[in-house]
Amino acid sequence: MAEQILEIYHLLHRHFGPQKWWPGETRLEITVGAVLTQNTNWRNVEKAIANLKGAGLLSLAALAEAPVEILADHIRPSGYYNLKSGRLKNLIAAIGSSDDDLENFLAGDLETLRHDLLAVKGIGPETADSIILYAAEKPIFVVDAYTHRILSRHELIWAESDYHEIQELFMTSLPEDVALYNEFHALLVRLGKEFCLKGRPKCENCPLQGV
Repeated sequence: MAEQILEIYHLLHRHFGPQKWWPGETRLEITVGAVLTQNTNWRNVEKAIANLKGAGLLSLAALAEAPVEILADHIRPSGYYNLKSGRLKNLIAAIGSSDDDLENFLAGDLETLRHDLLAVKGIGPETADSIILYAAEKPIFVVDAYTHRILSRHELIWAESDYHEIQELFMTSLPEDVALYNEFHALLVRLGKEFCLKGRPKCENCPLQGV
């Protein structure tokens, strides 16, 4: 199984090249983006983040002080904006209101950081692990719907396999490496968007043909 997982990585990397993820300029921007990208595409998240930047709201202090209604209005392009504004406020409350607070929060050991993130209302495993991998740069593999779809179609997991089982498969098959986890997750997302589509997959041209 480990050989197949590594083969998938090499095939995707050869086909798509480096993805240079996560597309955020700062740790805070990555953290906010991880919340905003829930149930939407990245283009919408970019619009929402641009709104926050334009309004001077992309700092911990500004996010902590902004009323939830104002925050919701600025992140409207990301969809579910009322729900996400509440989740952002919950997360900021857990982190603090200064740059040092964010650095201290992300500096904790992986297990503690993951526990603290999952304790925040509205933060699930995928969002928590995205923050851990991309903002804190700690080695944990992010699993999403694309990952599940790709592996199940290649019969590498059961259709009913859960988040933890899929994550464990990757983390026991791969070296513990932040850069590798980063790149692999990004490549799986690229494959899911361009070939392994939910409704009409483009199997005839898939880079993973024969796997």
